[in-house]
Amino acid sequence: MHNAFMWFIFFWVFVLLFMMSVGGYFMFRKFFKVLPKEDGKSKLDWQNHYVDASRHLWTEQSKEFLDLLVAPVPGPFRDIAKHSIAARIGQVALEANAKEVTREHCIEGYILATPKRDYNSLISYLDKMQIDYTPFKHLLQ
Repeated sequence: MHNAFMWFIFFWVFVLLFMMSVGGYFMFRKFFKVLPKEDGKSKLDWQNHYVDASRHLWTEQSKEFLDLLVAPVPGPFRDIAKHSIAARIGQVALEANAKEVTREHCIEGYILATPKRDYNSLISYLDKMQIDYTPFKHLLQ
């Protein structure tokens, strides 16, 4: 009995260390997003700026299309991903001096907001949903 309890404690020590390491990793990544850049604003400040500045450009169709694009993201991370992708889409639309966010802005912003390591899953999802991204293939290089 004493030996089994010792192995039980040993197991939980490693489980807790693993969980704390994973949590620390994500907290550290979030910390880097909050640090100010050369212009005095952090990455999160710029994301909030683009979301707020482009809020009036979003139509119901573009919001629904954004929901479709972030559908493959796991539930716990979907809101964060949606915010960062919406910020990038808003940036693309504002830089184009658009009157509203279009499907093309959404596709371009979605590609630009996606890390390069996820391009394979992005391409397979766009193909699966039959979304034409050929005008933006150069962004996937």
